[in-house]
Amino acid sequence: MTVGIVIVSHSPDVAKGAADMVRQMVGNDVPLGFCGGNPDGGLGTSVEKIMAAIDAAWSEDGIAILVDLGGAETNSEMAIEMLPEEKQKKIVICNAPVVEGAVMAATEAWGGGSLADVKRTAEELSPQ
Repeated sequence: MTVGIVIVSHSPDVAKGAADMVRQMVGNDVPLGFCGGNPDGGLGTSVEKIMAAIDAAWSEDGIAILVDLGGAETNSEMAIEMLPEEKQKKIVICNAPVVEGAVMAATEAWGGGSLADVKRTAEELSPQ
């Protein structure tokens, strides 16, 4: 099993595009979930969609979430808090660029990296 990746964007197109890039790099070997847009289909994020993306990518090895803007992070935190405690402990939000971070995180996961390794690899892309 490998760490799962979840991409959360305010734009459904950005989320799907980033997921497509991940799939081109690592194929289907890494559990992947993505979501974007508010419940009405406009720009924004949705706790329910994030929870569904987490379910789609669930791995007992953990989940690394990549977000594009502050609201996506806030709603991701809310989604995590709504999960059982044993799942909460296996989810991290990476402070990394969503597209590059998702690709690098998925590559690390594909190579067998731990959740901490995946998070660290994604975050290496962030300005210090």
